[in-house]
Amino acid sequence: MPRRSSSTGSPTGSPTTPRNRTPQPVRVHRRSFGDFVKAFLAFVALLVLVVGVPVALATQLGWPIPSTWDPQEWLTNELDVGAFLGILTFFVWLAWAQFTACVIVEMKAAVSGVGVPGRVPGAGPSQLLARQLVAALLLVGATAASLTPGLSQLGQSLEGNQRGTVAAAEQTPGGLFAQQQEQAASTAAALAEQASHAEAGAGASTAKGGDTKYYRIQPPEGRHHDSLWEIAERHLGDGRRYKEIYQLNKDRVQPDGSRLSEASLIRPGWIMEMPGDARGGDLVEMPDEAPNVSPEVQQQISDYAKTGDQAQGGGAQGGGAQGDQAQGGGDQSSPDAHVSVPEQRPAPDRHADHRQPAAPHATGSTQDGSSFGLPEALLAAPLLAAGLLGALGRRRRQALWQSALGTVGGRRGMEPPTPTGSAADAQDALLVGADPEGVRLLDRSLRGLAASLAEESRALPTVYAAWLSNGDLHLQLAQPAGKPPAPWQLGQDQTFWMLARTDAERYEDTDTAAPYPGLVSLGTMDDSRLLLNLESVPGIVSLSGREADRAAVFASVAAELATNGWSDRMTITLVGFGQDLTPLAPNQLRHLDGVEDLIETMEAETRQRRGALGAAGHDSVLTGRTGPAQHTRWAPHLVLLAAQPSAEDAVKLAELAADAGRLGIGYLVGTETGDLPGAAWEMEITGEGKLLAPLLGLELDAQLLPVPQQQAVVELFVQADPEHGPDDPATTPPFLVDVSEQGRPAVYARLVGPYEIIGLDTPDGDRSALLHEALALLLLHREGVHPRVLSSALWPRGVTEDVRDALLERLRAWLGTDPDGSPRLRTDATGRLTLAKSVVSDLDVLRSLYHEATQGRGVDSRVVRGRLLTDALVLVRGPLLADRPEGRYRWLTHEIVDAQLPLLVADIGLALSAFHLEKDRAEKAIEALNAALGSAPVDERLWHELLRATHATGDTARLQALTADLITRSGARGLPPRTEALLDELLPTWRDGAVAAG
Repeated sequence: MPRRSSSTGSPTGSPTTPRNRTPQPVRVHRRSFGDFVKAFLAFVALLVLVVGVPVALATQLGWPIPSTWDPQEWLTNELDVGAFLGILTFFVWLAWAQFTACVIVEMKAAVSGVGVPGRVPGAGPSQLLARQLVAALLLVGATAASLTPGLSQLGQSLEGNQRGTVAAAEQTPGGLFAQQQEQAASTAAALAEQASHAEAGAGASTAKGGDTKYYRIQPPEGRHHDSLWEIAERHLGDGRRYKEIYQLNKDRVQPDGSRLSEASLIRPGWIMEMPGDARGGDLVEMPDEAPNVSPEVQQQISDYAKTGDQAQGGGAQGGGAQGDQAQGGGDQSSPDAHVSVPEQRPAPDRHADHRQPAAPHATGSTQDGSSFGLPEALLAAPLLAAGLLGALGRRRRQALWQSALGTVGGRRGMEPPTPTGSAADAQDALLVGADPEGVRLLDRSLRGLAASLAEESRALPTVYAAWLSNGDLHLQLAQPAGKPPAPWQLGQDQTFWMLARTDAERYEDTDTAAPYPGLVSLGTMDDSRLLLNLESVPGIVSLSGREADRAAVFASVAAELATNGWSDRMTITLVGFGQDLTPLAPNQLRHLDGVEDLIETMEAETRQRRGALGAAGHDSVLTGRTGPAQHTRWAPHLVLLAAQPSAEDAVKLAELAADAGRLGIGYLVGTETGDLPGAAWEMEITGEGKLLAPLLGLELDAQLLPVPQQQAVVELFVQADPEHGPDDPATTPPFLVDVSEQGRPAVYARLVGPYEIIGLDTPDGDRSALLHEALALLLLHREGVHPRVLSSALWPRGVTEDVRDALLERLRAWLGTDPDGSPRLRTDATGRLTLAKSVVSDLDVLRSLYHEATQGRGVDSRVVRGRLLTDALVLVRGPLLADRPEGRYRWLTHEIVDAQLPLLVADIGLALSAFHLEKDRAEKAIEALNAALGSAPVDERLWHELLRATHATGDTARLQALTADLITRSGARGLPPRTEALLDELLPTWRDGAVAAG
C-alpha cells in the first residue's frame, strides 16, 4: 500500500491540510545526576537480592533440596535446632524465588510496554518492591512502559451479553498509590528516550516523518484494556492528544463492521490511524515496513485506509471534516456491533436549548460564566442542582409550617420571599439544570443493590467510582466481587457492575442505609458524569491549581454532599474555606478554624471508629452498613481542607488517612505545588475548568461552584430560613387583584380543583395541553418566568429554542391583547415572561380575599370580613390542578404551592370559624372548619378548633364521636401531645373511651 505523507499536495496543486492538525512535540526529559544515582542503587539492590541472596544461602546454609526423599525418615528424625534451621532456610529460599519471579514479571512488562504486569500469587509487598526497583533502574535505561492503570478506559469488549460503557474509572486495588509518582516519572523518561531516537531520525527524511501510521488495538492479555488516552500517551507523548486520534478515526468502518462513535469506546482488533508524529517502534504499525504484521492485518489496514480517503472526499480538510462527512452519511453500524459490546443508547439532551444563542432580550448572556442570564456552573451540574433545589424546598416548607403555628389571625410569611438579582438567576438555573429523576434513580439503585446483597449475606464491594452514562449506572469496584445481584450485570470486566436505566426504574424506595454516601460529582468526560467515592480512597486525595479554582471545586463537593439524596447522615468538615456555606445544611456542614483543630478532632474520631469496628467485629464500615446497626453507626465523614498544610501537619494527616477508607472517612486536601505526602490520588484543576488526573487517566470538564454562584445560592437559603425576620424587606406581599365587581378579569383560570379557563376559546389540536400547562406555570409565578425555566418545565428531556419560541408565539396569540392593544403575555426588563393583570387565577382571588379580610377593609368592618372569608372558602373546590394528566406538571414537585394552598385554606377556615364563634354560631363554625379540612386534612390547628367548636355546642356525644374519629385517624402513632392536652381539658373522660374502643 503506498504511503501518504502529510506534506504532499493535492492533485489540483493546492496543498492538502495535514492530517495532524495540532502536532505537539514530545517533551524531552533531561536525566539528572540523581536519576543515575537512583538507577545505580536500584541495580545494586537487585543484584544483591537476586544474585547475592542465593549465593549466600547456598554457601552458608546449603541448598533447599533435601538429601533424601524418604518421607518416613523425615517423620522419625529428631526436631532439633538443625531441623528448625532447615525449615527456616526453605522458607527463605521460597521468598527469594517469589521475589525473583516478581522481578522477571516486572522487567518483562516494563521493557515490552504491555501496560499493567501480571500478578505473582501472594506477592503483594514483594511485587511492589520489585516494581520500584525496576522503575528506578529503567529511569535511565531503555523503554519503560506505563506502570499505572488509568481511570479512563471503559467500553471494551467482553464475551457474552455484557454491556460496554462510555467512560470508566479503572484503578488497580490496594497499595499502588504510593508508587504512582515515581512510576509516572519512569514512563516520562521512557517516552523521552523514544523521542530522542525519533528526533535523530527526523532529519534524515522529512517526508518519512510525516507518513501515515496505524495502530491495531491489542487484546487485554496480561494487562488492562487499551484506551485512546494510553495510546496517545505511549506514541504521542501526551495522553490529552487522544482527541486527535479520535477525530482521525471517528465514524470510520472498522474490520468488524462497527464504528468509533465515542472517544473511550474502542475494541481489540480495531485499527486506529495515527497522527504523523506518532512514535513507538513496531506498535505503530506501517504494513509496508513491518515484516511482523500478518498479510491479513496488512489487508485490514489497507482497507481501512481507503475508508479514510473516502471520508476525506479525496482532499477534505482535517479530522473535523472527516467527522462531518461521516455524520452526513448517517450511522450504518452493522448489527454485529451489538453482540459483543452493545452500542450506548444515545440519551436525548435534556437541556438542548442551553447551547442555543441568547434571545435578543436576554441580559448578561456571556459574562461571568453565565449564558442567557443564568450561571452555567449550576446549569451544568444536574445532580448538585437537584440536591440544592430539594433542600431549598424543604427549608421553605419548614418556614411555612413554623410560621403557620406562630399565630392564627394575620399569619406572617404566607408568601416566601421573591428572590431578585443574582439570587433569582441562581434559582432559575437550579430549576433548569436540576435532574431530580436522575438523583432518585441513583439513590434507589444504590440502596437496592445494598438490600439485595444483604439478602444474599454478601458484603458490599468497595467502589472507587461511578459513571452515569445515558441514564445507565456503572460502578467500578476496587477488585472483582463475583456476579452482581439482578438486575445488575457485569460490565466490561469483572471489576465493573452495570445497571441499565430501564432496570433502575423498577427499583422502589427501600429502608436501607445508603451504601456509598461518599460518591460526589467531579465532572464529565465524553458525555458521561463521574462520581468519585472519596470515602473509599486509601489515603488523601490532593487537588492542585489556583486558589480560586480549587475553592470552586471544594464548594461544589461540599454543597452536593450536604444536599444530595444518597449521602445519609453525611458530615462535611470544612477547613480554610466555606464558612459562608453552612446555611445550606447547618446540621451537616461543620467549619473549623485551622489545621490544628482538624488534626485534634480527627485523631479522636479515628480512634473511636477503630474501636467501634473492632467491638462490632467488622472489617470496614461497608460490612457494618448492611448489618443490623446500619442506621446507628458508620456515618460517613468527609474532610475538605482547602489550604495547603505545613509539612509536619501533612505527615500527620497522611497517617490519619492511611486507614481512612476502611473507617468511612475521606480527605480532600488542596495544595499549591501538587506535592503532598500521603496523597493516594492526585488531581489538578486548570484555569480552563479542566480537572486532570493523569495517573488515573482522567481529563474532565470539572463541576464547579464559583464564589458568585455560592453567594447567590446561600442567599436563597438565608431568605428561606424559618428564623428569617418577618419584617425583612425581602418578604413580598402576594399578588393582589381587585375583588370588586369593577375588577372583573378578561381571562379567569380556575386552578384550585379541576383546571378550567374562562374568557378564552379552547385551542385546537394536540398543543392545547401544552398551552394550558404553560399558562398554569405563569399564573403560579406572577413575578415572572425565565424562558429557559418554562422550556425545562414543559420539556424535561430538552427542546430546541425554535420549538420553544413557536410555543410562546402560540401562547401570545391565544391570550390575545388588552383593550389598549398591549399583549397579555409580556417580557420584562430581565427577559422573564409575565402576564398582564387582566389574566387572573382563582388562587390570586383566594389570596386577595384573605388579605382584604384580615389586613384590608375587613379589619374595620365585621360584616365585610365575614363576607370576604365566606367567598374565599367557596372558591376551594379541591387540591391544586386536581385533574392534571399523568406525566404532565412534574415541575410542581419543585414548587411549594402544594404546601401553601392547604395552609392558606386552613387560615381562611380558622378565621371564619373565629368569626362565627364570636356570635356563638358554633354550627356555622363547624361547617367552615369541615370545608377547610377537605383541602387541609392533616392541619392540627383545624382539628383543635373543630374540637372547641363541637364542645361549644354542648353535645357530649358528638364530642366523643369526634374524639373517636381522631383516634382512629391517628393510627399507631397516637394523638399528638397538644391534642391530648386539649382533650384533657374539653373531655376529661376521653381516655376511658379510647381504652374501651381499643
